Amino acid sequence: MNRRTFLSTTAGSISFLEAQANETKSFKGIINKAVKFGTKPNETQMRKLKELGFDGIEGSAPGLQVGEMKKACKKIGLPMHGVVYNKHWKVRLSDPDPKVREESRKGLAQAMKDSKGVGGSSVLLVPGRVKGEQETHKQVWNRSIEQIRKLIPLAEELQIHILIETVWNGFCYKPEQFRDYIDEIDSPWVQAYYDIGNMQKFAPSHEWIRILGKRTLKLDVKDWGSKNGFCPLGQGDVNWKEVRNQLEKTEFSGWATREGNDGGVEKTAKLMNELLAL
Repeated sequence: MNRRTFLSTTAGSISFLEAQANETKSFKGIINKAVKFGTKPNETQMRKLKELGFDGIEGSAPGLQVGEMKKACKKIGLPMHGVVYNKHWKVRLSDPDPKVREESRKGLAQAMKDSKGVGGSSVLLVPGRVKGEQETHKQVWNRSIEQIRKLIPLAEELQIHILIETVWNGFCYKPEQFRDYIDEIDSPWVQAYYDIGNMQKFAPSHEWIRILGKRTLKLDVKDWGSKNGFCPLGQGDVNWKEVRNQLEKTEFSGWATREGNDGGVEKTAKLMNELLAL
């Protein structure tokens, strides 16, 4: 073998090794792709999502048209995997008024029943908001846990998970705090709904995923950048390669739902496929 042949062969081998090192694990069939939906069925829109390769949708409750939505989902073959509890910001589990906390708990219970009725497996919950002296971090922690624990028997009966979302509510802005909050509730029916974009501002998103580990049952898919805020997927500061690496290490499987706008669902489908290796 002469020098030129050797160098050519060696370069080819290096390229092959580099390609192997850069190869991305496919999450197709492991991560299910979804988008946020509303309370009413829209068969035209649902068919379009199905054609674009979405695996399902996530609704909003209470107020969900359960019977009509279930029928449309079955007809089109696009399941509703869960719902967002749509009263959690205004009627909070952390409110200083015990009557409001009770109202919020009852609304959450109804959302759980709506999710079960439509064939879902979860309710997304924001547990409260740190707001002034009457809703401190400690009070949000204690008040929300008290109300959530009252619903654990219903969650077990319905087989519906209460999934706490990471949001900008002044609460648990460190991944270790959020982990400990979930652990203090101490129920397999109460876990994390991790939002990839929301918490990038406070710590790298892949670090949140690593620290939360198996507690994360579902994902909200967003991007966020220090210069452009919430933005189309792939245009923020989220390190998607590291996100994928951590999802693989934690053996994540389940639903990932896009919340936000990429300039059309066609673009969203393409970006989710690329960034999550679907």
